[in-house]
Amino acid sequence: MSDLEIVGPLLRLRYPRASDAQDLFSLASDPDVTKHFSWGPYERLDQAQKFIAGLPGRREAGELCDFAITHPDHATIGITGLSEIVVRDRRATVGTWLGRSYWGTGANREAKALIFALAFDHLGLERLTAYADIANERSQAALAGVGFTREGQLRHFHRHGDVVHDVAIFSLLAHEWRESGLRTEFPAKVSGQPPAAFKI
Repeated sequence: MSDLEIVGPLLRLRYPRASDAQDLFSLASDPDVTKHFSWGPYERLDQAQKFIAGLPGRREAGELCDFAITHPDHATIGITGLSEIVVRDRRATVGTWLGRSYWGTGANREAKALIFALAFDHLGLERLTAYADIANERSQAALAGVGFTREGQLRHFHRHGDVVHDVAIFSLLAHEWRESGLRTEFPAKVSGQPPAAFKI
């Protein structure tokens, strides 16, 4: 069975490999990248290696289906993926992070469009949820820019070190994606088979 892969006009999403560890470590050792996350920054290469090594089991369990975002000129530039899948309700949560050099370049927009194509057109999901720290205005603006609707605020939702953060919750529905210009702006070619736990 071939690995799941999504190819767009410029970027490609594929499962992270052991050889991606150095790139991911370099990107996520930047404290600005992980400032609003519940993890990081990376301090050792083995943290990236452990993350990658754990992904096959997490895909099989239906916990997380993460992809390396790859650029033809810059190798691996970040991670995007689906988590919190609920097959009965046909919904999941999407999350994306990029190295700081790729902020504001359009990479997030294309990566999101590719993961939307997988979620809605190939997995049959009806809703995607996204979270953003309320202090992370850049992330909230980026979500709104690709069609998400802000639904509200979740108080004390996640912990980063000793600090508990509130987050904004956003949603995107299947019909909104199908009516959006992103679908034609970034046509996606999906190949391979999704993990069994992520099939509707």
